[in-house]
Amino acid sequence: MKTDSTVQDGILFVRLSGDLIGSPDTQQLLQSVDQHLGDELRNCAVDLSGIRYINSTGIGVLVSLLTKFRSRGGEMLLINPADHPRKMLALTKLNAIFSIADDEASAAQQLKAAN
Repeated sequence: MKTDSTVQDGILFVRLSGDLIGSPDTQQLLQSVDQHLGDELRNCAVDLSGIRYINSTGIGVLVSLLTKFRSRGGEMLLINPADHPRKMLALTKLNAIFSIADDEASAAQQLKAAN
């Protein structure tokens, strides 16, 4: 899995590609987000459009990230999940927990409106 993170207007944007499964990559992702949390960020948008496959460990990582941001009084949402991640979110009923945006611009707009 490849990860790219940027901060724009106080929002952490995380772009993922490949497979979101239990591997050293997921630990690296969590550590990267933790480093950004030191910057007093409260909102995050995770782009899942490049994720081909996600398993239960990957779902757990997303829930962990959501918990991190909500416990800080912020929010996390998902951007344009690809087919398989979208099906997994529906299957686990987590599509009712996660907010989903179509693109980065609408994600930024939703996150700004939430605060």
